[in-house]
Amino acid sequence: MSEELIQRVIRVIATSQRIPAENISLESTFEELKIDSLAGIEILFALESEFDIDIPDEAVHSIKGIRGMVEGVASLLAVKQSAGAPAPSGA
Repeated sequence: MSEELIQRVIRVIATSQRIPAENISLESTFEELKIDSLAGIEILFALESEFDIDIPDEAVHSIKGIRGMVEGVASLLAVKQSAGAPAPSGA
């Protein structure tokens, strides 16, 4: 996980949930940030748009924090890149 990827994911979450980015860390849980499952879906849509990836809907139930979200995005980007698709700029 690159620091740039971590910061991009945090920025997307901060923007979509109107939470100051400085209040979000890699170790933050959705519960600590008061992010419920509906907000989790909003975050998934925002991350899909930001990174041009498809995140499975069931991920909203299995991911409980920022670290899991970043790891999930990183693995989806790796799969996308290995499939020959160009990586999004900055990733």
